[in-house]
Amino acid sequence: MLLLGCIKEVNDYDLVISLPNGLSGFVPITQISDAYSKLLSQQVAQGELPEGLNSLLDIYSPGTLVRCIVTNVEKSDDGRRSIKLSIDPKKVNKGLNASALATGMLLSGSVSSVEDHGYLIDIGVSGTHAFLPHEKAKNYIKALKRGPDLKIGQNLTCVIMEVKNEGRVVRLSIDRSEVAASLATEKQNWALSNLLPGLVVKARVQKVTPFGMKLTFLSYFTGIVDFMHMDPEKSMNYSPDQVVKACILSVHPGSKAVRLTLRPAFLHPGGSPNQLSSDRMGAVVEESTVKAFYKQFGALFELDDGTLAFARLKHLSKNRKSFKPGAFKAGCKHKCRIIDYSLMDEMCIVSLKYQVIEARFLQYQDIHTGDVVQGKVLSLKAIGMQVKVADGIKGLVPSIHLSDVILKQPEKKYNIGDEVKCRVLECNPAGKKLILTLKKSLIQSKFPILTNYEDAKPGLITHGFVVCAREFGCIVKFYNDVKGLVPKNELSTEPISCPEKVFYEGQVVKVMVLKCEPQQERLLLSFRLSSKSGPEDKRECTSKEKQKVKYQIGEIVDVKVLKKKDNGLEVSILEDEDNIVAWIPTQHLSDFVPTSKLLWHCLQEGDVLPRVMCLSDKGEHIILSRKSAVISAVQEEQVVRSFSEIQPGMLLTGYVRNVMPFGVFVEFPFGVTGLAPKVSMSDKFVTDTKDHFVVGQTVLAKVMSIDEEKQRVLLNLKVSECSSGDSAAESFALLNQYFKELKEIRDLLKRGEPSMAQGLCELVPGKELQLVVQDVREDGSALFSGSCVTGLTATATRYHVGDKNIVPGKKMKALVLHVDAPTSEVSVSLREELLKQRP
Repeated sequence: MLLLGCIKEVNDYDLVISLPNGLSGFVPITQISDAYSKLLSQQVAQGELPEGLNSLLDIYSPGTLVRCIVTNVEKSDDGRRSIKLSIDPKKVNKGLNASALATGMLLSGSVSSVEDHGYLIDIGVSGTHAFLPHEKAKNYIKALKRGPDLKIGQNLTCVIMEVKNEGRVVRLSIDRSEVAASLATEKQNWALSNLLPGLVVKARVQKVTPFGMKLTFLSYFTGIVDFMHMDPEKSMNYSPDQVVKACILSVHPGSKAVRLTLRPAFLHPGGSPNQLSSDRMGAVVEESTVKAFYKQFGALFELDDGTLAFARLKHLSKNRKSFKPGAFKAGCKHKCRIIDYSLMDEMCIVSLKYQVIEARFLQYQDIHTGDVVQGKVLSLKAIGMQVKVADGIKGLVPSIHLSDVILKQPEKKYNIGDEVKCRVLECNPAGKKLILTLKKSLIQSKFPILTNYEDAKPGLITHGFVVCAREFGCIVKFYNDVKGLVPKNELSTEPISCPEKVFYEGQVVKVMVLKCEPQQERLLLSFRLSSKSGPEDKRECTSKEKQKVKYQIGEIVDVKVLKKKDNGLEVSILEDEDNIVAWIPTQHLSDFVPTSKLLWHCLQEGDVLPRVMCLSDKGEHIILSRKSAVISAVQEEQVVRSFSEIQPGMLLTGYVRNVMPFGVFVEFPFGVTGLAPKVSMSDKFVTDTKDHFVVGQTVLAKVMSIDEEKQRVLLNLKVSECSSGDSAAESFALLNQYFKELKEIRDLLKRGEPSMAQGLCELVPGKELQLVVQDVREDGSALFSGSCVTGLTATATRYHVGDKNIVPGKKMKALVLHVDAPTSEVSVSLREELLKQRP
């Protein structure tokens, strides 16, 4: 089947062609012409670009009309049809022969070579040499503005000016005025076997119907004009026997079906159809008026700007069951969205579907670098994952971006059809190129994204990912292919001899811009976020920026409590002229979790805490710690500052960051983390991990193994494995610290209500008290009173009442088990075996 089409998109390896009735097809790069294919073959064979070979982007432009022939129609798994086309003159003009060629004929040709006085044109007719003189091409070349010459493979609409030697030699013209004035006539002896789309003819109206009209032309041909191709200005004024000018849209030699258009843009060969302004694509039209409804095809609408639009049946409602034909009578109004534009119909394609109207993305132009998008997994291949973001929009997640760590078997984590959350790394609408990432640290990053070199201002902190680690340092990449160098001396505060062993491809890193030269696309970066800007950066730092670089991890400071919050203390660092604000999480007030909670309860705004250590910089506040064991480890250099320093067998002091069913994650100073699996958590059998560890608990961990490729550390928390040479001394040091903190808490409590504070301070576990039974509860527990527990709640559970016969008012001896200062509750026991054990 032969069709007149219009180039919609030009890609590296194909042309996307708009076809009549809202269809589209594509022309592969191998279906341009014989001469162009020959140059491509030379390039493949020689491995270099041969002279005369230009890319499709250099030869073709959107909006150009071309004659095509359908070579194949394939149906995809989702039911969509893919129409493969060719513009090769040998296929398009296969119905022509040398004897049929006549002066005035309009046909397609392709430049096969550039000569001194003109061009040899391939018109696909065997035994015919076609020549285009420079004189007949110059105004076309000037209007095209694509250089001084036509290019091999360029498709042209030509008029035969002269025929010699019975068609063996023809002279052509592509002069714009001569092409536009051409008209197919009976004298040219056109037959159904060689009739070509794009010919302009004079036709007579034979019959007019609601769906279009039937025409006769060139004496004995008949053709159809459908409702989409009648002249919009005259659509209601056609009558039988009326003579009109028409352009052939398609020819089907087998069924002898010929379709034509009366639209003015096609009635002058060499022209271009009207295009939609870019701001209208994707626009939502609140009120579009139904002009006509065709029950087998769809509905014709008039939009708010007076232009016509068409909606196919499937886009008129959510599904067939919800479709109501009565809602599409002439004059009815509907809300719709422009989803496409058919160049060959000069008509918008719209949808009334709610999900389409509300869709976030309709085309690649709607997507911006840095956008977080939802997608569905289409396929998993060696190069990565293909993701469907929306209808007609697909993206690629490269293999290094499937996770924060490199996945050797991604098929175990992802399945076809899974919903995934991605972030756009790069979007090129012209090339329909969309690169995504699934790395959570990039998706959730709150730092500004770097999409161009102009935005890379010195001092900017952002996230990127390593693409190369060598002896000279690391290459870090950002969005839109922006990349920079982290030199070896900026990789860490400590020297790193082999960066390739510390950093890996795809690793997400936090970097600071040191220097940028946008015009040269040079970017110098640092991983040392606490280091100050170089001398070339003379700009004033804000107090927040100063805060980021002023205190080093391990530095000891005194602080004053500014504000108590649910999960910690906001403090100011004393003896600091900038009044730096910092943060102490509740769990970092002590090595002992219960003591941490007590300290938080007892501390008040204005209290001063001495000897607190800078732990890390999270961007908003300096994070401080008061854990004595952690501070000692840092001061005694019993720590690792980077992954490269970790060695199996090391004993490291850290704190529990998370407790999971499968194990415990432990974090160490300077940000290194490791996992203690369930089997390595305790010398006892572990049923529930939460019964053994809590978040914030200080632990001593032994490094069991490291995985450099995945940057993973496996730990052991068993007491039998983690004790050092002098475990007794360590235990006494911890106990000593515990009692020091208890004394500190008693001193803080004494500031409260005198009688209650005095009582709490004197009550210690193991002390014997004389109490009076105040009440016996239904569950068997008892409530007591007495002078030593004034203002406090003293209770004994049913178990700790034991077999004693107690009644309200009876005096009893009791032993203190536990004192909960925040709630002012005292737990006691009446059991004889405990009272007798008291020394």
